[in-house]
Amino acid sequence: MSYLEYNVKTVPSGLRKVLYVNWPLVLLLAATASVGFLMLYSVAGGRLDMWAEPQMKRFAIGMVGMLMVGFVPIWFWRNVSAAVYLGALLLLVAVEFFGAEGKGAQRWLELGPMRIQPSELMKIALVMFLAAYYDWLDIRKTSRPLWVLIPVAIILVPTALVLKQPDLGTAILLVAGGGIVMFVAGVSFWYFGTVIALVVGLVFGVLESRGTDWQLIEDYQFRRIDTFLDPGSDPLGAGYNITQAQIALGSGGWAGKGFMQGTQSRLNFLPEKHTDFIFTTLAEEFGFVGAFSLLALYILILVFCITSALANRDRFSALLTFGIAGTFFLFFTVNMGMVTGLMPVVGVPLPLVSYGGTAMIILLGAFGLVQSAHIHRPR
Repeated sequence: MSYLEYNVKTVPSGLRKVLYVNWPLVLLLAATASVGFLMLYSVAGGRLDMWAEPQMKRFAIGMVGMLMVGFVPIWFWRNVSAAVYLGALLLLVAVEFFGAEGKGAQRWLELGPMRIQPSELMKIALVMFLAAYYDWLDIRKTSRPLWVLIPVAIILVPTALVLKQPDLGTAILLVAGGGIVMFVAGVSFWYFGTVIALVVGLVFGVLESRGTDWQLIEDYQFRRIDTFLDPGSDPLGAGYNITQAQIALGSGGWAGKGFMQGTQSRLNFLPEKHTDFIFTTLAEEFGFVGAFSLLALYILILVFCITSALANRDRFSALLTFGIAGTFFLFFTVNMGMVTGLMPVVGVPLPLVSYGGTAMIILLGAFGLVQSAHIHRPR
C-alpha cells in the first residue's frame, strides 16, 4: 500500500468517497456542457432566458444528482437494475396508451408540469440490466445459444416499443448499446456476424417494402433515406435540412466566422438549431478548430470511462461503465454523422450540448453510475 493510499484510508468514509470521485471526468462533463450553454445563447440571438438558462439549471440539478448516484454503493444499483429496466419498460408501454404527440411521433409522457421521454431512460436501464445479467451468469455460459437468446429478448422488447412511436434513431441506439455490452461480456463474434448479415437482409427488405401493403417504415423515414443518398434531389423539401447544415459546416472554414456571427443560424436557415443541428452552428461560428475541440472533449470523456472500467475488478461495474461509455459514443457519433451527411437524419441530439431536459438529466445520472463504479471499486 502506497503512502497516499494509506492516508486516504485513514480519512472518514464519507469524505473518502469525495476523494475517490473521478474529478477529471466531472470537469470534462462541465466543460462540454459549457460549450452547449454558449451555443444555446448564440442561437437564441443573445438571449439567456430562452434556452441557455433553463439548460444551465438542468445541468446543475443533474450534476448534484450525478454525485448523489455516485455516492450510493454500486451493489445497490446492481440489485435494482431489473426493477429499473421493468419500470422503463412499463413507461414505454404507457406511452402507447397515454403518450403525448409531437411532430408526428408519440414519445412523451405528461406527468403534471413535467414531460419525460421514457426511451431516454431505457437507453441506460438496458445497459444496467444487461451488465447485471452477465455479472450473474457463469462466464462459461456466455456464448451458449440459450443464454444468448435471453439478452437478445431483453434488447428487442423495448426496441419494438420504441419503433412503434416511431423513433428509429433511439431504436438503433438501443440495439447498438445492448450489443456493446454483449460484446464486452465475451459473447462469440460469430453471433455478431450473424446479426450483421440479418441487418443487411433487413435493410434490403425495408427498401423492397416501399409502396407495398407491408411497408416496414414510415414514408417520412424513406424520405430521410432518399435525402441521405442524394440531398440535392430536393434541396427545398426533404433535402433542405441537410443542405443547410452542410452549407453551415463548409462556411465555417478553419477558425469560423466568430461567436454569434453565423449567418445560417442567425437568419434561421438551420433547422432545429438548438437541438439536433446545434453542432453545425458550432462549426460555422468556430470552424474546424471549434468542432475538433468539442470532439476532443468527447474523446477524453470516453478515455476516462474506459480507463476506469479496465481498472475495475468488479465485473458488473466494468460492464456497466463500458456500456455507458459505448452508449455515449453512439450518441455523439450518430449526431455528428447525421448533420455532416455521413448518416441518415434520425433525430439524435448531441449529448450535453443540445437543448433538452430528459436527455440531460438521464445522461448525467448514467455518469453517476460510472462514478459509483469508480468510487466503490475494489481497492
